[in-house]
Amino acid sequence: MTTTASPSAPAAVGVIGGGRMGAGIAQSFAAAGSSVTVVESGGEAAAAALERVAGGLRRAAERGKLGGSVEEILNRVTLTDSIGGLPADADLVVEAVPEDAALKAGVLAAAERAVGSTAVLATNTSSLSVTELAAALTRPGRFLGMHFFNPVPASALVEIVVAPGTDAGVVETALNWTQALGKKDVVVKDSPGFASSRLGLALGLEAIRMVEDGVASAEAIDDAMSLGYKHPMGPLRLTDLVGLDVRLAIAEYLHATLGERFAPPQLLRDKVTRGELGRKTGQGFYVWE
Repeated sequence: MTTTASPSAPAAVGVIGGGRMGAGIAQSFAAAGSSVTVVESGGEAAAAALERVAGGLRRAAERGKLGGSVEEILNRVTLTDSIGGLPADADLVVEAVPEDAALKAGVLAAAERAVGSTAVLATNTSSLSVTELAAALTRPGRFLGMHFFNPVPASALVEIVVAPGTDAGVVETALNWTQALGKKDVVVKDSPGFASSRLGLALGLEAIRMVEDGVASAEAIDDAMSLGYKHPMGPLRLTDLVGLDVRLAIAEYLHATLGERFAPPQLLRDKVTRGELGRKTGQGFYVWE
């Protein structure tokens, strides 16, 4: 689904969470011309968030993918240590905190109090119920899912997740912003795992079971999918990039909501217990420098 409105980025954007996903979202909107405020607690975490944005901009500039100087775009990004520091005139606030429903509901409710009544609130959740998160808000019609993909600046896709109470005009506005970022939208109704996580996780869990059963090595399974089915990368390398802990949390949620076909393999649980979380820890199904 696409919108016919002339695409333009929101003037003022808030991003709650400055981790890999939040920094990527902030970078993408800043590069599109938005003024972006990132909420990250603590000086060390805030500095790390800003460096993630700056590093992403430098890499984009090296690839010739940046429409402006790194310094010019980075100047559009500011940090605050509290949700109350979000700009009152924000057009959009995206939460990008860990996949914990109570945590997300709390920060969204606080964001709603901090910004004006016309602001759109969005969750970057990859699997949690948008409808249930909307229950924490007094204006659920102005809330939807904007599921970005990692790495956000390079990814072509944003999954727009529509809850039953989401206003149609808010969906159209979100589609316009997606186009302004130079990304393609897919619109799905709120359901466990949406479209992308549900299908991607099913493939990833089966690949983990194949390693667990000794069918083939991680490299062989990934090569089979990337060379045989033209996937950009295999499901196990992708699991390492996403984070095994993130994959486990999504699997547990879909297992509870959709049944046994999403039961997490024991190998996945064991690796998370050992701290083998993928690229971010240097070890997952692969060794990362």
